[in-house]
Amino acid sequence: MPITVDIDVMLAKRKMSVGELAERVGITPANLAVLKNGRAKAVRFTTLAALCEVLQCQPGDLLRWETDGESVTSRTGADTGASDASAS
Repeated sequence: MPITVDIDVMLAKRKMSVGELAERVGITPANLAVLKNGRAKAVRFTTLAALCEVLQCQPGDLLRWETDGESVTSRTGADTGASDASAS
């Protein structure tokens, strides 16, 4: 998956346990583990906001997009000339 979750990095920086974070955010430790280990398929904005509030960070500190060798433009069809060629 191209989205990497860095909750463990912020936990280490804040010297906080997974259990403490889960309790303060209001989610179960099991659900936090699913998110932390990158197995979640989605995250609610309210949960993301609560994580950021408790960890005193920005969403970008917790979530990171990584390429898998394919450029963003080739994936979206936004590379130079792609839309011009299909419009003619």
